[in-house]
Amino acid sequence: MEIAIMGGGLSGLACAITLERNGITPTIFEKRDKVGDRFVNGEVLMDIFTRPVQDCIASLSNEYGIYLKPLSSIQKMELFSKNEKVVIEGHLGFINVRGRKVDSFESQLVQQIKSPIHYNSEKTYEQLQHEYTHVVLATGDGAYAKKAKNFREDLSVSIKGATVEGSFDRYTVMAWIDYDFSPYGYCFLIPYSETEANISLAIPDFPENANVNIDNLWDNFYRMVQSQLKEELPITDEFQITNYLMGICMSPRIGNTFYVGNNFGTMMPFMGFGQYASIISGVNAAYDLCGNGNYEGLMEPLRQSYEDGLVLRRAMEQLSNEGIDRIVRLLQGNWGEKIFLSKTINPLKVASHFLRPYIKMKKGVTS
Repeated sequence: MEIAIMGGGLSGLACAITLERNGITPTIFEKRDKVGDRFVNGEVLMDIFTRPVQDCIASLSNEYGIYLKPLSSIQKMELFSKNEKVVIEGHLGFINVRGRKVDSFESQLVQQIKSPIHYNSEKTYEQLQHEYTHVVLATGDGAYAKKAKNFREDLSVSIKGATVEGSFDRYTVMAWIDYDFSPYGYCFLIPYSETEANISLAIPDFPENANVNIDNLWDNFYRMVQSQLKEELPITDEFQITNYLMGICMSPRIGNTFYVGNNFGTMMPFMGFGQYASIISGVNAAYDLCGNGNYEGLMEPLRQSYEDGLVLRRAMEQLSNEGIDRIVRLLQGNWGEKIFLSKTINPLKVASHFLRPYIKMKKGVTS
């Protein structure tokens, strides 16, 4: 058995680590000149989106033998709507960095493998399929799956972000759901340290946003953050993504091809999170290749989580700023603590269960 992994991101590297632990050495093909050679951005692993898993970092270490060091734990989240604010305190998850940084998750994972990596690879999937017995598609998006007619396209998003300098609490993340700044989308501030943070804005590419200029939105958002934090926040790095495809594969495996990570559809439609699911998808593909499980069955919980997230995404699209204000007010009491800190409630699943009939009627969402 000769295995090619196309892509050296989270899912591809997690697959390689798991294969090696089971005595199989794959070959990795990465189109860039190094792992993590992309824009720098902050991301979070939020416990609320990975239940029943309570601690992603501990789970990856204890259950899967994948060791990651986040930048810090999240002990406070400040969530803003147009006219309301809620502060949730407690252990909420972890902050990490992606991209060219030496402490990015990609950089940490690549240090845990011995498999050969071919950088600046121009190999196509078709070539690898011809040369290897099995191919793991871990290219970071759904393009190959869409080309194979194996991808249900649900939406696309455009994102603009920057690294800024200032004074930050490294244990606090900030989020805004205010359609004046990001219509039907959201904004984040994720600190890398006490002196550096990532700010980002994401909007779905809906017809309602056809005439929206993301640069104008960004200027307004950036000024608002400067005003709110009372800091200049000079920009040291920027990135922009346009029309990033979000959806999910109909079949996670076709023949001897495995779709993992965002190629499968591990990015959650609700708020864009998906690192833990991406890593687990790579592990699950390796389990199947090693004869330790059925990939399609192993991926079913991740598929259901995606579908639950899509229901919340569709519900969010039907809200106005006033509706979001009402939700944030509701979170200001005990409800906020119950939802974010409970060890028994899966809020994503519960909310999806109650919202699904209404969203089906309005949008025709199916699972």
